[in-house]
Amino acid sequence: MNIRKFLLAVVLFGALIGAYMAWDYYQRIFAVNVELPTSSVDFFIASDADYSDVLGDLITQGIIKDSASFDWVAKRKKYPDLAKGGRYVILDGMNNNQLVNLLRSGQQKPVQLILRSVRTKAELAANVSGFIEADSASIIALLNDEAFCAQYGFGTSTIFTMFLPNTYEFYWNTTAEEFMVRMAREYKRFWTEERIAKAKKMNLTQSEVSTLASIVQSEQAAKKDERPVVAGLYLNRLRRGMRLESDPTLIHALGDFSIKRVLNVHKQIDSPYNTYKNAGLPPGPILLPEIESIDAVLNASSHNYLFMCAKEDFSGYHNFSSSYREHVNNAKRYQHELNRRKIYK
Repeated sequence: MNIRKFLLAVVLFGALIGAYMAWDYYQRIFAVNVELPTSSVDFFIASDADYSDVLGDLITQGIIKDSASFDWVAKRKKYPDLAKGGRYVILDGMNNNQLVNLLRSGQQKPVQLILRSVRTKAELAANVSGFIEADSASIIALLNDEAFCAQYGFGTSTIFTMFLPNTYEFYWNTTAEEFMVRMAREYKRFWTEERIAKAKKMNLTQSEVSTLASIVQSEQAAKKDERPVVAGLYLNRLRRGMRLESDPTLIHALGDFSIKRVLNVHKQIDSPYNTYKNAGLPPGPILLPEIESIDAVLNASSHNYLFMCAKEDFSGYHNFSSSYREHVNNAKRYQHELNRRKIYK
């Protein structure tokens, strides 16, 4: 009888141990281990990160409650050897099994990269590096590399024209080189046979069209409907061999984008971007022109205008003229209004 009791006790004790172990395993694998203040959080894993980096970030960012149980599950699912860089969306209420499966799958969520109409390479690099893993230094290095730019048919001055302001979908762990490859593909897709034919009809290269578009956009940033008229004016000047005399090119040469009123002293700067001194187009764009600006050049208005001056009503539109005398009168009215409003620089 005592032996029976003993054996029964052993069986019961074993069952209890088994039940506890089963419950413990279940808790480690399937119990909620992610409690967030929001419904989800973006979690970034660098391309060169290892498992210890991932675990450390999950802990320091307060994503997991119990690091020991996560580590236990991760090692049994061989995640330490399968860590993949990227941007992952972790949901509130996830258990260790779900979280490990997500991270080891490499199924990251793409980012929407908004490429803005920036003025300089530094601004471009900062813009892009704010969305993908590649840092600004690596992007600028490629933009300034003659050999690299030549692979795509550009120089370091014209490479800027390869980028079209728009919204693009990327994976976060994109390198600088991968970003350039994608932008080259988008550039080729944009320059259709129809657009190329229009550029050739104007005796302009694709980069020259973009350079002119950057000037047109700088002269008329707000009123897009006027851009074809401005484009037609500059094309008239180019055909006649006249200097463009564009104030925004001077501001670009000076690098002071706070200037509101261009003065004669500004026109003396020695720069290939000074279109008051140099005939023809500058060596490259003065900003990334929007697609609408490029198309405004390709579909420029046909007219005889050679001069333009901002309207004195500050409406954002311009007074256009074919004669210099008329232009001087327009300019006097605008300058008078500048003085009246005490805008001196």
